[in-house]
Amino acid sequence: MPNLPEDRKYEEAIEKPLLRDDAKFATGKIAFIQYFVVAVFLFLTAGFWRLQVQDAGFYDEAAERNRIKALPLPAPRGKILDRDGRVIVDNHSSFRLILSRENLKEEHLPAIAAGLHLDLDELIGRLRRFSSRPRYVPITIKQELTQGELAFVESHRDSESIPEMEVIHAQRRVYPANNIAAHTIGYIGEVSEAELDLADFARYSQGDVLGKAGIERQYNDVLMGVDGQRRVMVDNQGRERELIDYKPAVPGTNLQLTIDLDLQAVAELAMETRKRGAVVALDPRSGEVLAMVSFPAYDPNLFAGRISKSDYRALMTNPDIPLLNRAIQGQLAPGSTFKPIMALAGLETGTVDENTRVVCQGGASFYGTYHKCHLKTGHGTTDLHRAMGQSCDVYFYTLGNRMGIDKIAQFAEMAGLGKKTGIDLPYEQDGIVPCTKWKIRNYRQKWYAGETISVAIGQGALTVTPLQLAHAIGGLAMGGAWYKPHLVKEASPAPPVRKINLDAANVMRVVSGMYGVVNEGGTGYLARLPGIELCGKTGTAQLASNDYVKAHKGDRDLTDNAWFVGFAPRENPEIVVVALLEGGGHGPAAAPIVRDVIKAYFDKKTMKSKTGGAPALAFARPGGF
Repeated sequence: MPNLPEDRKYEEAIEKPLLRDDAKFATGKIAFIQYFVVAVFLFLTAGFWRLQVQDAGFYDEAAERNRIKALPLPAPRGKILDRDGRVIVDNHSSFRLILSRENLKEEHLPAIAAGLHLDLDELIGRLRRFSSRPRYVPITIKQELTQGELAFVESHRDSESIPEMEVIHAQRRVYPANNIAAHTIGYIGEVSEAELDLADFARYSQGDVLGKAGIERQYNDVLMGVDGQRRVMVDNQGRERELIDYKPAVPGTNLQLTIDLDLQAVAELAMETRKRGAVVALDPRSGEVLAMVSFPAYDPNLFAGRISKSDYRALMTNPDIPLLNRAIQGQLAPGSTFKPIMALAGLETGTVDENTRVVCQGGASFYGTYHKCHLKTGHGTTDLHRAMGQSCDVYFYTLGNRMGIDKIAQFAEMAGLGKKTGIDLPYEQDGIVPCTKWKIRNYRQKWYAGETISVAIGQGALTVTPLQLAHAIGGLAMGGAWYKPHLVKEASPAPPVRKINLDAANVMRVVSGMYGVVNEGGTGYLARLPGIELCGKTGTAQLASNDYVKAHKGDRDLTDNAWFVGFAPRENPEIVVVALLEGGGHGPAAAPIVRDVIKAYFDKKTMKSKTGGAPALAFARPGGF
């Protein structure tokens, strides 16, 4: 190697390490870039796999929704008809507004609320409740639009100002005027969040409308149809450009009830001047409910769309509880209407016979307590027939004391008291038939013989619903055949749910006593009908002791309840009716209601025979149904 100058040697010595460092640096950069490119490629490949393979269906659907809009076609609910085929509940054509949330802008909400006369806070709250649902699912924000509201929607929908609104054609539920049969029919409404947590509502979604009470709820699956759908092509502003396909809605099935609108109207009119009460009319030969009234009633039309807060608050705070169906939920002491069951029990057990006599001097002492009869002067020497007709308490005190509470309970339960009748309505209540086991089970105390005295005249712990009482007396009048009460017409009559072999002579003795109540100067003389052998029984049920009532004079809520149960004709009865007047005072006050319903039944039967079976409308109330 040639000799180099000292400076050159020095420069080479410095450059060699630098060249080695530059090569290493370049190699590291190239490697980093390579790894980065590989990572990006893998990321893109994974994204491509997710878009094109793994979630292809989801993104295809999302892309489709950008140009395809699905609009629901709500199915009309089935109509509800009376036994003669007359429409009770119908539908009418209306327009509903739904809101698309895919491109919803919050700044549009005040204008939407103002134009549709909605409360802005309620609208925002409704949108929040639906926030868990997919945004492409529209929500209904108003059930029925007025002409002015339709004009507002049309003027904004085709512009770019508020494109989220969409009008669809729907069928709105129409309930009869004057709240007729409101508790029996019930109402519809949106499924609540609480209901969605229940297994029975698992197949429903938020916003679905279904039956909430009465027949509407019990037969919701029958009345509810299947919604249809319109699929349309839209532009990038959401405006409809082309119809792609159309799936029509399937209407719900019509439902024919056993209710007779004429009898229902008579019963409703009879209750209009009352404060609280109920009327039930049954055909004891089949269990068909001919009329069912609970008063006060409510307007089901309030619920047909979405009930306002003020209307709902008014219903919930009303001290008369208009949402309570007293016919199947009112559990009250039956008073002396229980005496026919007591009489039958006494005869069947041999505790008394038709000739057994008891002396009534206006009251009697049992176990150290004096129990009054409703007639202060007393009934004198009384047998079973007269005790029934005059409703002698002392006779039945004596009968109950001899028979004992468990025998009383046995026959009360045989007649169907103390348990649900099984009527096709939701929320029916049981009532109470006390006995020794009942008191031990509920109060951990033994039954005292002195408690039996009150139960023997339909007081004490004994409670019934008006439907239970009609069912019980109807089966007794039929000689021991109890048919299940029902509200929907059956293709063929069902057999009795209970058939007890009662002594026919004993049954006729009880029926004879009930005939005397009405037709032989008894307590139910106000129910008498010329030409019709109407049998019945009055009942006056105390809400508190006489001493307590005296100490709280003027308290109307302590006034005795008035009951009357009647059936006709005397043999092979065709109709049994119970009337309850809460705070009615005395049993005879309820007798004219039963009389009028039974008279309407036989008048209509006569008219139909003359007109060849055409339904009569003579009893329809003014204003229609």
